[in-house]
Amino acid sequence: MSDLESLSAELEGLAERLRSGELEGAPAAEAVERCAQLAARLGAELDATARNTERGDLEGQERLL
Repeated sequence: MSDLESLSAELEGLAERLRSGELEGAPAAEAVERCAQLAARLGAELDATARNTERGDLEGQERLL
């Protein structure tokens, strides 16, 4: 499982627990904070992947010129 998949799975699991009402008080607040951390990491990973893909595309274009 890739980092993106594992981060996404953890985020989905926490979100489901929050929606179900299973968590209350401090544990719920901790879960919300963890969701924010996971979302930020996922965003950074996706940005990095997109930049790497774009660079790869540009390198291919440079070779064509």
